[in-house]
Amino acid sequence: MKAITIPAPGAPEVLRWADVPEPAPREGEVLVEVVASAVNRADLLQRRGLYDPPPGASPYPGLECSGRVAALGPGVAGWSVGDEVCALLSGGGYAERVAVPVGQLLPKPAGVSLVEAAALPEVACTVWSNLFMVARLRPAETVLLHGGGSGIGTLAIQLAKAVGARVAVTAGSPEKLRRCAGLGADLLIDYREQDFVEEVRRATDGAGADVVLDIVGAKYLDRNVRALAENGRLVIIGMQGGTRAELDIGALLAKRAAVVATSLRGRPGAEKAAIVAEVREHVWPLVASGRVRPVVDRSVPMRDAALGHRVLEEGGNVGKVLLTA
Repeated sequence: MKAITIPAPGAPEVLRWADVPEPAPREGEVLVEVVASAVNRADLLQRRGLYDPPPGASPYPGLECSGRVAALGPGVAGWSVGDEVCALLSGGGYAERVAVPVGQLLPKPAGVSLVEAAALPEVACTVWSNLFMVARLRPAETVLLHGGGSGIGTLAIQLAKAVGARVAVTAGSPEKLRRCAGLGADLLIDYREQDFVEEVRRATDGAGADVVLDIVGAKYLDRNVRALAENGRLVIIGMQGGTRAELDIGALLAKRAAVVATSLRGRPGAEKAAIVAEVREHVWPLVASGRVRPVVDRSVPMRDAALGHRVLEEGGNVGKVLLTA
C-alpha cells in the first residue's frame, strides 16, 4: 500500500507518498480502508521531528480517518467488513489502510458524507473530553475558546451552544470571527486588536469565564488566569505560544480556580475507548440531527499532504483541512 512518509524532519516538502508494508489487524483491531484523513497540528510537529508517535503506533502521520472496514482482527465483534466508519488514531491516517483498535472505532454518523466524517473523530474526542469530561461545562456558563476558527474551535462552539453555554471566541481576522458568529458564538474577540481579558470581563459584568479552552499555552497563561471567574477551569490543550511561563498561584487561590493540561494521542487505549464511547453517546446524535456539523475548509489529495500542511501552518483555514485517498 501507499502512505505519507517522513524520510527526514523538515518543511512540508519532506513528505513523501511512498510504498510501505500493509498493516495486519491484531487481536482487537480492525483494518480500515481509508477514504479520508485530516491534518492536525500534531502532524506538523511530527513532520518537524518534535512529536514522535507513541510506542507501538504507526510511524506515519494522521490522528483520524474515515473509510470502510476491510478486515476484522481476532476477537472483534459488532462490526462487519464494508461498514462505513471513522476512527481516532495514534498515527497512520495518512495511508491507504490503517489498523485501528476496535475501541477507537466509530460508525459514520448520519447526515454527513464519508469524507466529511474524517473531520470529526479527533476534534470531537478532544472537545468532548476537555470541555465536558474535564471542565464540566454546564448550561448558562461562559466558555472562552481560543482559536475559534480552528477545527477544534469550530466544533467546540457548536457543542457548547448545544448544551446552553455562552460562547466567547478569539480569532485573528474579521472573516474568521464572522464564521464563528455563524456557528453560534456570542462574543467575538479579535486577539490582534482587543484584550480578551477585558472583553470577557466586560461581557460578564466583571465575573469572567467559567471555562477557558486554550490551544496557545505559555503565552496566554497569565491572561487566561485573569480571565477566569471564581471556580473557573482553565484547560490547556496546546502549546503554540510556548511551554514555560510563571503561574500566579495567589490568583488561583483567590478564585478557587483550576488549571489542567491534557493530551489525547498518548493516552492508554482504555482511556481513549472511554472517550470514544462518550462521543458516540453524546455527540453523534447531535451530528445526526444537524445541530452539530463538521466544518471543512478544503480537501486535497492525500499525495499532496504537503499542501495541507502549508495551509494549516499559514493559519488561513476555518475548520478542518482534509486529505482524500
